[in-house]
Amino acid sequence: MSRTTRHLRASRLATAGIAATTATLLAVALSPAAHADPRPTRAAAVENAASALVAHAASLGLTSAQDTNVRDVIVDKDGTQHVRYDRTYRQLPVLGGDFVVHLTPGGDYRGADRATRAEVSVASVTPAVSAPRAADLAANALRAANLGESLKKLNAKPQLVVDALHGTPKLAWRTDAVAQDSLGNPVARTVLTDARTGAQIDAWDSIETAAGDGQSLYGGTVPLETTVSGSTYQLKDPTRGNTYTGDAANKTDLCIFGICISRAPSTVFTDADNHWGTGATADRASAAVDAQYGTDKTWDYYKNVHGRNGIAGDGKGSYNRVHYGNNYNNAFWDDSCFCMTYGDGDGTTFGPLVALDVAGHEMTHGVTSKTAALTYSGESGGLNEATSDILGTMVEWYANNASDQGDYLIGEKIVRSGFGKAALRFMDKPSKDGNSADSWSSSVGNLDVHYSSGVANHFAYLLAEGSGAKTVNGVSYDSPTSNGSTVTGIGRDKVGAIWYRALTVYMTSSTNYAGARTATLNAAKDLYGTGSAEYNAVASAWSAVNVN
Repeated sequence: MSRTTRHLRASRLATAGIAATTATLLAVALSPAAHADPRPTRAAAVENAASALVAHAASLGLTSAQDTNVRDVIVDKDGTQHVRYDRTYRQLPVLGGDFVVHLTPGGDYRGADRATRAEVSVASVTPAVSAPRAADLAANALRAANLGESLKKLNAKPQLVVDALHGTPKLAWRTDAVAQDSLGNPVARTVLTDARTGAQIDAWDSIETAAGDGQSLYGGTVPLETTVSGSTYQLKDPTRGNTYTGDAANKTDLCIFGICISRAPSTVFTDADNHWGTGATADRASAAVDAQYGTDKTWDYYKNVHGRNGIAGDGKGSYNRVHYGNNYNNAFWDDSCFCMTYGDGDGTTFGPLVALDVAGHEMTHGVTSKTAALTYSGESGGLNEATSDILGTMVEWYANNASDQGDYLIGEKIVRSGFGKAALRFMDKPSKDGNSADSWSSSVGNLDVHYSSGVANHFAYLLAEGSGAKTVNGVSYDSPTSNGSTVTGIGRDKVGAIWYRALTVYMTSSTNYAGARTATLNAAKDLYGTGSAEYNAVASAWSAVNVN
């Protein structure tokens, strides 16, 4: 099912428009599965929310200059509905304009969570700074962020937006600057520029990575669902939305003005006897096995645990590219291709980045982009990365693979001697990596998002396992608290349930750590009740990392 889009002008919602949209939505909804489920359909939830937008336009800050687009729909088991919207102002995207409408099982308005409470309005949508000037400023910002690198094929594509993420809404240029480093590997940065003055408002890396997190080829023998094609088999899984894995042939993408005019190949792997790889890097199919297996387990985790059918919730599969670039020490999720990409590592610092928790981490970026869309900067950026660490870790535990057992270490399988540490990140005490924050402070938002994520990672560990020294699944941990308290864990399954619901129902693009506390408390209340042991544990675990 494609994402349903609804345009709303609060002062003039035409009845005919509602009827036409309703007919389209009901046509999609009329399926055997829909009739078998007593809960409201997604289409019904969207229609209920559309009525709520009209009735509550003022409290939601909607005006005749604004339109709304449905981004995601969640219908709880009891029929409670949550419809997430993006907002535009005079046809310009509003960064931080997103909100979630909450409805009762009967479709009545219950409330909303908004990324911003500020009035979304600007004096003019005509910029004083030209698009070419904004592109030059973003290109310079990308160069500055990659000092010491000789960048080539550098391009920047500006888009005029209304920025409501950084205080009073203002007209801005959002520019995606992309280039290749000296090895031909991609670098990218999103730069937000004041369209009146040319001042930089914010900037962040726009390739969402696990910072080298990955796995060598140690997943053991794993089951794979494949597709028969003539006399051969394709590494394509028809049971999981036709997700497949292809060979990038050590090439990279070529992108100009933010548009990829050519991509590294993703030639689907084939095999004659349906026995794939050898478990050694010399066989190119071995990395493909790990990537496909990681995709399978991530799909299964979200579907079987959270009821989410695919990354976008639409049943459609993504795809993987392995052997990307030359000695590329990274892996990334790319929304534009809806795909996962894995480098081979340099062999000294990292091995091939096809680990189980890497797959879970990176594809969770896809889930985040389709739900809360946490901005990849400041505290929301740390929460974006932490979401991938937390739920990627849950994927690893869910898989229950004897060769890669569940733990609270990030990237432990792929680090090599040149890295100098046993893992990329440590959830029980994030500062063990030398950079991450164990607890919140007013300066956390200034850290790289892979390090500011430590606050939420620490919270999640404490909530799952509790504080103090202990051994879990053969790994020793010793988790402190910032306030000297003792935290009793509630188990990782409940942590995953609380975090997923907070992400998909309550968080917005601008959620910070204080907002994450509120969102997870709301999720715990929904799942276990106000005053429950789980609700109180969430509060205690946040206080233990100084989020009060």
